[in-house]
Amino acid sequence: MKQSVTVVKDDNVKFGTTAKAVAAKLLPKMPKWNVQTFLRKVLIPLASILLFIGLWHVGAKALFNIEADYKIEKALTDQGQAAADEMAACIASGDVSCQPNTLPSPAQVWTSFNTLIADHKTISADKAEFKAKTAALNEKREAEGKAPITYTGRPSFVDQIFTSLKTVFAGFLLALVIAVPVGIIIGLSPTLRNSFNWLIQIFKPVSPVVWLLLVFMIVKTMTKDSDSDSAFIISFISVGLCAMWATLVNTAMGVSTVDKDYINVAKVLKLGAIQKVFKVILPSSLPLIFTGLRITLSVAWMVLIAIELLAQSPGLGSFVWEEFQNGANDSNSKIIVAMFVIGIIGFLLDRIMLTIQNMVSFNKNATA
Repeated sequence: MKQSVTVVKDDNVKFGTTAKAVAAKLLPKMPKWNVQTFLRKVLIPLASILLFIGLWHVGAKALFNIEADYKIEKALTDQGQAAADEMAACIASGDVSCQPNTLPSPAQVWTSFNTLIADHKTISADKAEFKAKTAALNEKREAEGKAPITYTGRPSFVDQIFTSLKTVFAGFLLALVIAVPVGIIIGLSPTLRNSFNWLIQIFKPVSPVVWLLLVFMIVKTMTKDSDSDSAFIISFISVGLCAMWATLVNTAMGVSTVDKDYINVAKVLKLGAIQKVFKVILPSSLPLIFTGLRITLSVAWMVLIAIELLAQSPGLGSFVWEEFQNGANDSNSKIIVAMFVIGIIGFLLDRIMLTIQNMVSFNKNATA
């Protein structure tokens, strides 16, 4: 006797299978976090950080011992055994008056960082107290048309960071305003590009110190009878002039290498000169323009420290120079803190520019 087999078609199963297939095609593939991925993206970077800190600690300790032995030997040579024993005991006790002044350890740098943050909180409290005390008097002075009384105490480390950021962004905007329009103009004309190429090639490698001196000659004359902050003006103009060349060159190159098919389409559509620039040339040139802007921002942040140092602008450059001249026991640690802050801010600025580039560029392939 034959048994009949009934095949039941389950529409729900069919629909579920189809939905999974469609979802697999439409949704982006999520990375599979297996052991290798975890090692590559988490453990190995963490191990490299720990290795760096470990090597730093060992190197700082070795330099500390070398400097300590030198101080003890010098005391022995100059003053005798008793002075050498006293110096060794002083170094072992941790007394700041006799500690070797050399490369600080990671622990010392962390302590200095916390000291700078605590100092910022203290100065912020002093500013708030000063503002509260002078609020009524300043209202009266403003009503009489007089300038308000402002806080003239020393800036904190955090205040100096914000001063440097303000200076670098002002210099970056100046570079943007000068370099992009000029780059577009000379990029559109081979004659102009050849005519001004010598100027770009001569001024592009000029040192930021020279730019600072040139700007100083001009600004000190222009602001002789002005109450404006001449140190800030000198700093941001010097930063902008020193850093704008990468954007100018990349903009000119991007405009001059626009695909001829795009230009022909603009002619067919009978676009005007301005429409052609904004609708065809600029969108096509954005990748190279933003590459130049990223380089400009990086260069601006790098040269800022030297320019602030020479222009006596109250930013990170001034902070580093003052700590170097101070020569206190924790000055080296504070300089290392400033070094890490400068590097981290520079990295974040580059990431911000990269994010903006990927947002506005028609080429959606993420740039590294």
